[in-house]
Amino acid sequence: MNKLVRYDPFAELSALQRQFFGDDWLTPLKGINIPTTDVYTRDNEMVVEAHLPNFNQDDVDIQVNDGLLTIQAERHEKEEDKTKKYVVRESSSSFYRQIQLPERANGDKVTAHLDEGVLKVTVPLTPLPEPKKIAIESKAKVKK
Repeated sequence: MNKLVRYDPFAELSALQRQFFGDDWLTPLKGINIPTTDVYTRDNEMVVEAHLPNFNQDDVDIQVNDGLLTIQAERHEKEEDKTKKYVVRESSSSFYRQIQLPERANGDKVTAHLDEGVLKVTVPLTPLPEPKKIAIESKAKVKK
């Protein structure tokens, strides 16, 4: 006796969705440390904090161009060990983020500090104008 199996044209698509968006979609990336980047505003400034452990100040490049803040970091390590068969052992790490600045950002006065593996970029913002309070008048007049 032959058993009929219903064909599901979306089964393969479903499997792909589970692979990419299911619980295990980060499994291939286990062991890879993706740096955290926080972007927030406070008072009249925008702050970008990028966690860059093991990067030095010389490894980081920050640029502001056409309303975009670009942060790039690249680190190369080279190690030679005469006791092993390989001649040179090299590794590299890199980081890249590009953030659209708000219109009221002052790109000429951006500051940056790298302390204990955390890069903090501060972008001053032009203060928003204070709202104008409108007085409410009454049309009703007292008649005598």
